[in-house]
Amino acid sequence: MDVQVTLAIAFVLVVIVIFIFLGRATDTMIPAVALPLSLLLTFIAMRGLGYSLDNLSLMALTLAIGFLVDDAIVFLENTVRRMEHGEKGMEAALNSAREISFTILSMTVSLAAVFIPLVFMPALVGRIFREFAITIVIAILASGLVSLTLTPLMCARLLKDRGPGAKRTWVERVIGGAEKRVLGIYGASLWWFLRRRWVSVLIWVVCLGGTVGLLWATPKAFLPPGDSSVIFGVVIGREGSSPQQMRALQDRMDQTLQQDPNSLTLFTMTGASGFLPSNQGMLFLFLRPPEERLPIQVIAGQLMGKLGSIPGAFAFLRPFPVLEISTGATNQSQGQYAFSLSGVDPGQVYETAGKLMGKLSTYPGFASISWDHFNNTPNLDIEIRRDQARTYGVSEARILSLLRNAYSQNYLYLIKKPEDQYQVILEVEDAARTRPEDLSLLYIRTDDGKNLVPLKALVDWRQSLGPQSVNHLNQFTSVTLYFNTKPGMAIGDAADFITRTAAEVVPSTMRAGLQGEALTFRDTVRNLTLLMILAVFVMYVVLAILYESYLHPLTVLSTLPTALVGGLLTLHLFGEQASLYAFVGMFMLMGIVKKNGILIVDFAIQRLAAGESAEKAIHDASMDRFRPIIMTTLAAVIGAVPIALGYGADGASRRPLGLVIVGGLLVSQLITLYITPVIYLYFEEFQEKVLDRAAFFRSRYAGGHAPGGGREQPSGSWPGHPAKGL
Repeated sequence: MDVQVTLAIAFVLVVIVIFIFLGRATDTMIPAVALPLSLLLTFIAMRGLGYSLDNLSLMALTLAIGFLVDDAIVFLENTVRRMEHGEKGMEAALNSAREISFTILSMTVSLAAVFIPLVFMPALVGRIFREFAITIVIAILASGLVSLTLTPLMCARLLKDRGPGAKRTWVERVIGGAEKRVLGIYGASLWWFLRRRWVSVLIWVVCLGGTVGLLWATPKAFLPPGDSSVIFGVVIGREGSSPQQMRALQDRMDQTLQQDPNSLTLFTMTGASGFLPSNQGMLFLFLRPPEERLPIQVIAGQLMGKLGSIPGAFAFLRPFPVLEISTGATNQSQGQYAFSLSGVDPGQVYETAGKLMGKLSTYPGFASISWDHFNNTPNLDIEIRRDQARTYGVSEARILSLLRNAYSQNYLYLIKKPEDQYQVILEVEDAARTRPEDLSLLYIRTDDGKNLVPLKALVDWRQSLGPQSVNHLNQFTSVTLYFNTKPGMAIGDAADFITRTAAEVVPSTMRAGLQGEALTFRDTVRNLTLLMILAVFVMYVVLAILYESYLHPLTVLSTLPTALVGGLLTLHLFGEQASLYAFVGMFMLMGIVKKNGILIVDFAIQRLAAGESAEKAIHDASMDRFRPIIMTTLAAVIGAVPIALGYGADGASRRPLGLVIVGGLLVSQLITLYITPVIYLYFEEFQEKVLDRAAFFRSRYAGGHAPGGGREQPSGSWPGHPAKGL
């Protein structure tokens, strides 16, 4: 429900932004209609693919709100601009379709291409986020389709006359006046940067270096645990604790948890030997709503201290994650993350694990650290006196069968009744199997069945301390270390510390590595970094095909460092970690930001083909595209604001995603308006002086034809008369 409310809030905010810039309700209705229609087409496609409206797909739609209207805004603004220079609604819509359709196609296809690598992301994380990526791709394609079909029709019918002599609303007068002043300042400052290109290049290099440095330095996390109002934990008793002792410990634990004012109800369990060791118990504690208590991480730490004060109890508590990706490679009973050691020699494995445990205990970022090696469990070693047994006529198999029937809860058969069924289990009564001396109470019949022999005459026994169990990984003796991180400590830093320490301690004859969620995190971060590089390459290929140029795609993609440095810097300023949500935000940021470059470059190419010089063409294109760039950027920013503010249940987990988008767009908006024109000029000069000398690399636009078939007159022709040839 909270995600749906966030979706509605983002929609309302985006519509308000459009109204402020256009100043008329009828104009605002055009992109406002395009938005729900694009969502409707997305829902139809999702239904056909068998997708559901879960948290991830709804989050994808919430993020898409900000840029689903981009294409409609670009077409609408271009039509309004032409009408402001004297054209009628129908004429302006037709000419705008000829002029801007290729730009919209480039924006739509290249934006969808950003998320294609996410669709093919490997492993379990890829299967989870595949639906997220496909939902966004469908929404983008639906938006492009609507903006090229319905939006031109609505512009031709709904837009009122503009330009000299037309009546203007109060909002148009106020915003229009402010826009002219801002545009004048931008035009003058842009000329300053165009005449001092080295300044823009220096800024771009700094942004590129900042992106690489911040990407390396920003703490990385997997999935934030969020606040599910549920705490999961394991309580470990003394080794060799009996079921009665564990039950008494469970009662003390229940009493302590119930007295906490933050708890609503709880579930505890001991004696579940099927999936827990005999000296361990598990619990689920359900807390009050987040607004009525402290953060869940703080409460978990407090309760660990309270349970740890119970004699003989060691508690490991952690917030139960809202979204958990478990590989099944190792359990998470004692900790969310795991690191395993394995080898051929059990003694070497146990010794090395002890050394590693000692070094890891000094790390201040661990909230808890434990292992599954319990080597002080009381055991009873029984040795059969075989010669004596043969003398009495008792076989070894008969002795082993007696011990199994007496102490292993031997299942015999099932009694079925009409209303229920009962398992028949053979064992010695509890009072007769509590001490080692109780073995002397057993008697065994000889193989011929004629005599009863006391068991103590056939066996010797002694008490010892030993392992509770011998664990294995890939058939080798293993020890697994479990750890939880403190609030604010990134799993990436903790995993790096463990890996470095293990490299110093673990000999070459043993194997050591992360397991479970920690292993999935390491692989996911590596895959996401490669996928980001692949996404840039895919965007280059798509833009190169659309522009039929080797250099102009690089001009568009030059906006990416300025965007990523802004997103990463925002994470750093707000103390957030680069979680999986943040990486998804970076993908979206790359797709949104390069739209600004497409808008500028596409119009510059048209003006260059119309005969303008490269410097004047890029300046005029930047001036003409200033308003739609500001509108689309603010729409995307406003659409991500509810997520950046952490609105709704578990909003803190999704907050890094919103912060990356908002921070990246705000920073890139300011910088790319000056950097992109300069980089365009450098590449245009390189094209003319170097590449055009070779037929293979020669520009297709040298003959004066802009992409899409349209031709644009220099902007200076607007005041006197409409441009010809449109």
